[in-house]
Amino acid sequence: MKFATAIIIGAGQSGLAMSRHLSALSIDHVVLERGEVANSWLTERWDSLRLLTPNWQSRLPGYAYAGDDPDGFMTMPEVVCFLQQYSRSSCAPVVTGVRVAQVRQLDKGYQVETDQGPWRCRKLVIATGACNLATIPSPAAGLPARVASLTPLQYKNPALLPDGGVMIVGASASGIQLAREIQAAGRRVVVCVGEHVRMPRTYRGRDIQWWMDVTGAMDVRYDTMVEDIERARRLPSLQLIGTPERVTVDLNSLRKAGVELVGRLVGLCDGKAQFSGSLANHCALADLKMNRLLTSIDDWVNTSGLARQFAPPHRFEPTDVGPETRLSLDLIRAGIGSVIWATGYRPNYSWLNVPVFDRKGRIRHDGGIVSAPGMYVMGLPFMRRRKSSFIDGAGADAGDLAAHLSQNLNRAAA
Repeated sequence: MKFATAIIIGAGQSGLAMSRHLSALSIDHVVLERGEVANSWLTERWDSLRLLTPNWQSRLPGYAYAGDDPDGFMTMPEVVCFLQQYSRSSCAPVVTGVRVAQVRQLDKGYQVETDQGPWRCRKLVIATGACNLATIPSPAAGLPARVASLTPLQYKNPALLPDGGVMIVGASASGIQLAREIQAAGRRVVVCVGEHVRMPRTYRGRDIQWWMDVTGAMDVRYDTMVEDIERARRLPSLQLIGTPERVTVDLNSLRKAGVELVGRLVGLCDGKAQFSGSLANHCALADLKMNRLLTSIDDWVNTSGLARQFAPPHRFEPTDVGPETRLSLDLIRAGIGSVIWATGYRPNYSWLNVPVFDRKGRIRHDGGIVSAPGMYVMGLPFMRRRKSSFIDGAGADAGDLAAHLSQNLNRAAA
């Protein structure tokens, strides 16, 4: 039996940021990682993927991007290298190749069963991320056996797809990126569009993430939200892509390139896909919300007296879905060889044998402080701040939770 005051499960950006803060507080801890440091970035991403945030925004406690392309976007090998270098520079106590089988609660702490033997700790930090499993909607059960079913965690590149066209279900970050890549490879692509967040790559001469950062939008805290925080945590990812050319990819650009847009997938029966008729409404709402954001940026510029430093304000063309959109598609007759379910992700807590879940299987927490004593969670969407699930958000969240953990230890020792 091994013991550490705190155990962190997961050596991605969240786990490493927490480790850095615990080390600064002289709190004995260990980081358990099922594979190598940055394992998910290394093994569960498609070949061409780049970060959606600029390189300058890759910031962790005591460490930041220092290359010669601050406005570029890291490839996945570069992200892995960045995080592994951070782990080494921080002297993080990472134990790799350790798979957690079960966590159970003790009177004063937790027991962590692994394939390398058991550990005990007083404090537990779950930093395994929010994207362990792809969410596949119920209509998938009606997919014909002849049509391949994949998720973005399984997709690697167009050449490895079965012959034929591709239907992509979902039009958030993953969906639009895959649609662009697969269509450019000469395949027929149909995208099923539901709720989405339209976002330009650049506005008034600056990256949209620069605007979100400088206006404080990414630092908004969960406990200051006027609207429903749970809904904010479930919002789709931004329609963004990271490319050397800093291009904007939206539904308009996809449609002009030859991608067919249809409404949200509502059913699959006898090989026929049924689509909602709400495509135009979903697109109009996304346009409206984008324009509200751009207006808030313009207001910030004017209030700050900085209008002369930036290009003039402008607005983008409304999303054009065409005069008619189909409501059904016979997949076999249309030559669709595969369906990619770009419908979101969820954490995998199958190993966590502690009663901390709500009725939907999500961990109950207050800004990362879990309902079970001494347990914390990291890296979830809008966990403490809007940027919580980004690399740039890990440091601030880890600092808050490490301080809470330390104070809790001090109270127990008093």
